[in-house]
Amino acid sequence: MTSVPLSPTARTTVQRGRTRVRTDRAALHALLEDALVAHLGVVVADHPVVLPVAYAADLDGPDEGGTLYLHGSVAAGWLRDAEGGTVCVTVTELDGLVTARSAFHHSMNYRSAVVIGAVRRVRDEDERRHALDLIVDHLVPGRAATLRPSTRKELAATAVLAVPLLEASVKVRAGGPVDEEADVQAGVWGGHVPLCRVAGEPVTAHDARVAVPADVVRRAEALGAPRR
Repeated sequence: MTSVPLSPTARTTVQRGRTRVRTDRAALHALLEDALVAHLGVVVADHPVVLPVAYAADLDGPDEGGTLYLHGSVAAGWLRDAEGGTVCVTVTELDGLVTARSAFHHSMNYRSAVVIGAVRRVRDEDERRHALDLIVDHLVPGRAATLRPSTRKELAATAVLAVPLLEASVKVRAGGPVDEEADVQAGVWGGHVPLCRVAGEPVTAHDARVAVPADVVRRAEALGAPRR
């Protein structure tokens, strides 16, 4: 891991809402651990495209600042345009709806990270297998070790992209509205509605021959599913 602070360059320096900026890399690492979906921004031909992708972070990865691994398909057209270029990856967790006394001050509580960097396609087989295991374990910790090895055909159809975690910014908003005093005195209700991600109980596939494994149960319960 690098000791370089967040936002070491102008393109990742937050210009607006600076009171919400987090400068500690621990905030970035915590968000990447907690969230499940990243959005990858690339330019394809003559237009931008933003795509949801599965991901995992390796804080001790080979890229400066650690490595953000993104899952893709070799059949995806955007992959050719992204490879070797600069991409933007965002990760956001929505934590609440902020209802103010005026339309202007309505907002949302959130944790959001933006990572910008040169993307590389992971071609080393050992690194690629490691990255894919990390992506599986990011969804369900410990799951990769319980699965059969990927076949050559599966690996040939799967692409992994790597983005350095060096250039990143993190913003966080929490709490209630920030209203004008005159609006508060007017007596209109203000507050916020907390939001959280809650899992349901695991649903066994119709053709499964075994009970729900412990790793899946633990993950579901960690995400709020009722204890079995």
